Amino acid sequence: MPPEKVPTPTPPPIPGTPGQTPPVLANPGGRDIARSIDFTRYLNLPPLEQSLDTDGIQDLLRRIARETGRRPAVLYVDVFEKRTELVLVALEGEPSLAIVPEANREALLARVREFRSEVLAPNRRNSTSYLPAAQKLHSWLIEPIEQELRRLKIDTLGLVLDRGLRHVPMAALHDGKQFLVEKYNLTLIPSVNLIDPRFGDVRQAKVLAMGASEFADDEALPAVPTELSVVAKQAGDGRFFLNRDFTLSNLRAQREQKPFGIIHLATHADFNSGPASNSFVKLSDTRLGLDQMRQLKWNDPPVELLVLSACRTALGDENAELGFAGLAVAAGVKTAVASLWYTSDTSALAVMTQLYEQLKSAPIKAEALRAAQLDLIQGRVTIAGGELRTPQGNTPLPPELKNTADGSLVHPYYWSGFTVVGSPW
Repeated sequence: MPPEKVPTPTPPPIPGTPGQTPPVLANPGGRDIARSIDFTRYLNLPPLEQSLDTDGIQDLLRRIARETGRRPAVLYVDVFEKRTELVLVALEGEPSLAIVPEANREALLARVREFRSEVLAPNRRNSTSYLPAAQKLHSWLIEPIEQELRRLKIDTLGLVLDRGLRHVPMAALHDGKQFLVEKYNLTLIPSVNLIDPRFGDVRQAKVLAMGASEFADDEALPAVPTELSVVAKQAGDGRFFLNRDFTLSNLRAQREQKPFGIIHLATHADFNSGPASNSFVKLSDTRLGLDQMRQLKWNDPPVELLVLSACRTALGDENAELGFAGLAVAAGVKTAVASLWYTSDTSALAVMTQLYEQLKSAPIKAEALRAAQLDLIQGRVTIAGGELRTPQGNTPLPPELKNTADGSLVHPYYWSGFTVVGSPW
């Protein structure tokens, strides 16, 4: 049986055009609790014993700002039949509520479908056909609160999104000049109450890298050996486990032997419709269900970052969205990086190579992924002559990918599906 749906608390209908309305109507604490209930029920987790109100959320943001030097804010997006509501909670001041009547549920979700279709279309990766939808979604979901973001000098934005929006590549929204990720560090947050709010510095974290390139019942991932080799080399310890060594027992054993701060799994991971048990990470000997991940006790001691480099999410399915957005909570880790769709082997290799390069110096995890994505957007990472070419040097592609056409990885298909889930910090 699907989990019972809990409606998000909503103020009475408000007529008029997009703009600021009295903060008493924003109720971010109530909105956050409603999101928490959705995820705990879907993931079969205990209910919250206590929850943060608006003051508590702002206290958390101020503490994180002191510890990281970044200026975070949380944006709640609620979609109703006749309008969309944007609630911004920043470090200081009253929460602000913007009403966007034009973005009614039918119109908004139609634009979302158009956007995803244009980004993923194989025959349009040399075009900008995604821009009209990207700009319209930006005008509805970001522009009404962007003046406040600029005034408060926000650089890190946690997105608490409504159903139907959690599979949107928010990084690729566009204001006519820039992608959203060119302006902000971005994170998909299930709810503030469900993330681990403690700052964890991963710059010196040890990495456990495992993966599979061959599958009896799924398509091969030929770049995985190269990816794992690059990750292990950049992590400094030089070890990784591939194919037959990528078993559930070995995953448990390695983590028990050493408290790795980062776990990197280069394999198929599917977020599907139905209960959480239908979503899984594929190991060489079994499928690790989303509902089984907490049994690995990655919260003790805490895993700072879980990376899944080859994911697929069921399009438009509410439970699949809950699974994706709830990945860090389900796994018991602080933060996860995963992709909304199965991207090409070469682009996954490119993003992962740059992500681990950036993790060496970035103060927060969301900033590391953003910097990696900017390397692709700005043309610093390309495919040429059978090699992945990066600012750090060139990496030969595996034989199966040697015929990959030369070119840039600028199009959003290659980078925008990769998403930070959970804590940005």
